[in-house]
Amino acid sequence: MSQPVPPPGNPYAQGTPDPAAGQNPYAQGAPAQQPAGQNPFAQGAPQQPAGQNPFGAYPPAPAPRRTNIGLGIVAAVVTALVTAGIYGAILGGIEAEIGWAAVGVGFAVGFAAGKVGGGNPVLPVVSALLSLGAVYLGQLVGIAVYASKEFHVSFTDIFLDDFGGLTAAWSEGKGVMTFLFLALGAAAAFSGAKKAGH
Repeated sequence: MSQPVPPPGNPYAQGTPDPAAGQNPYAQGAPAQQPAGQNPFAQGAPQQPAGQNPFGAYPPAPAPRRTNIGLGIVAAVVTALVTAGIYGAILGGIEAEIGWAAVGVGFAVGFAAGKVGGGNPVLPVVSALLSLGAVYLGQLVGIAVYASKEFHVSFTDIFLDDFGGLTAAWSEGKGVMTFLFLALGAAAAFSGAKKAGH
């Protein structure tokens, strides 16, 4: 009678330890257990300390925006004066009022206030008021530019020496569109300051 021969490579043949007993018959000489927290595939690689980001530091949170209402108002006043002159030159040059130019004046005033002054809630209101003044002043400059071309008189003579006559001419020529442009400028200033301040 012949005795059955176990197939080659049978781990259970002739006294080989059972894997269920906690040993791996294929890992010859390998340590029985990997130390906790180490990567068995990274031979000699430095280990990342616990609690740190393995992909590098997170970007720092943006610093809270500081508000400086004084500088914001100064920036708004300067911008109002400059844009009033540009607006008036455009009006006097083409002899017509343009809505988008009034919006541009207002937005520039508000944007300057918000960008320099930050998100202070007073700045949009101040910007809207300054924008009303800038659009009004621009309309007066436009009348002076038109009158200087029409009557061949110096712009400075009309604007500085006859300012009362300019305001009277503005009052006579005002209409619904005049007030609409003032309102558009104020709304654009309020919006521009809110956007730039955040």
